[in-house]
Amino acid sequence: MEKPNIILLGAPGSGKGTRAVVLSEVLGVPQIATGDLFRKNLKLMTEIGKVAKGYIDRGELVPDEVTAAMLRQRLEEPDAQNGFILDGFPRSVNQAKILDGLLAQKGAKINSVIYIKVDDEEIVKRLSGRMICSKCQAPYHKIDNKPKREGVCDKCGGELVVRDDDNPDTIRKRLKVFHETTFPLVELYPKSGILSEIKSEKSANGLKFDMAELSRRLGFIK
Repeated sequence: MEKPNIILLGAPGSGKGTRAVVLSEVLGVPQIATGDLFRKNLKLMTEIGKVAKGYIDRGELVPDEVTAAMLRQRLEEPDAQNGFILDGFPRSVNQAKILDGLLAQKGAKINSVIYIKVDDEEIVKRLSGRMICSKCQAPYHKIDNKPKREGVCDKCGGELVVRDDDNPDTIRKRLKVFHETTFPLVELYPKSGILSEIKSEKSANGLKFDMAELSRRLGFIK
């Protein structure tokens, strides 16, 4: 069987991160999230982290090559030698080309791209209903995960707040960026025959079973 070298694609709020974690458990390979790489390198102030911090402090976008350098180092770690799940990279066609070159240097390639398809209005509904405790950061939802007392955290009694980036106007702007920048990858990868499209249901019930079935269909497990 091939090593599972997987890219997960999906709009903000599609459930991509949740599925990446479950798929990681099913396949026994690491989920590599770009956000985690940034936080780790900035916290440890690695050489790459210092370069990235320079751009961030100047209010500039971190170049794709810097992000790719962080990813290159992560892929050299022992736990990534039998496969990996990329969550958050690539986000553009240019990043996809950089990734292909990076993997070619290792004699590897992406052999599966999984696109999690969710309607935009469903995403707006999901994200605009999210709330978080201002004290303990426990997550809630106005429809799917209500607190026992409105506006109050069940765990610590803290005030529940809505993040600034979870208001409908901001969510729609984020979706616009996704469709303009990342969605072209969904149109790119079918040419190589490695794209699988799945729908993201609201309920997480049976998610591990679904990910295991998908892994079998893709030939990564028996």
